[in-house]
Amino acid sequence: ALFFALICSTGWAADKVPAHPHILVETTVGSFKLELDGNAAPLTVANFLKLVDKGFYDGTIFHRVIPNFMIQGGGFTPGNVLKEPGETIPNESGNGLQNLRGTIAMARTADPHSAGSQFFINVVDNVSANPATSDLDPVKHTTKGRWGYAVFGFVFEGMDVVDKIVGVRTMPNGPGGAPAPVVPIIINKMSRITYE
Repeated sequence: ALFFALICSTGWAADKVPAHPHILVETTVGSFKLELDGNAAPLTVANFLKLVDKGFYDGTIFHRVIPNFMIQGGGFTPGNVLKEPGETIPNESGNGLQNLRGTIAMARTADPHSAGSQFFINVVDNVSANPATSDLDPVKHTTKGRWGYAVFGFVFEGMDVVDKIVGVRTMPNGPGGAPAPVVPIIINKMSRITYE
């Protein structure tokens, strides 16, 4: 009952969350396409689609870009002007999807259930099996456990554009001094891909 109530709170009924919607992300340095997993992360996908459909992401920037880690966007416009939807969603990490290269996941604060609109794309495998990187997956087998970062899809076309973004010159001019592109990379438009 709680799970159904949470789905309804995002504005979707459980049977209305598409299983594998495709999203086109058009940026100032090229485009890439996402496939979302509505089965593994229904709350996250419902929230993301709602924001895409109302044009929330259009005009936002990739405000945190870190080589050998990830690119993050969806929460600021040029000049680091905060843009947040004002709503947060429950954390769906532990859904079987891992923070592997090319996956998209929700960014959040230390509060595991604080994700709103910001997302990131992993450019390497950010999992425990890769000791050279951060482990962003949940940990269940410790005394306290640890929430992870909820993966809800992957880049199925245009990963070269993502690699281009993570390879641009950065400086600590992002929010809070985060490394961000010297020349802002803007999401011109994000939209659903429809097939005839």
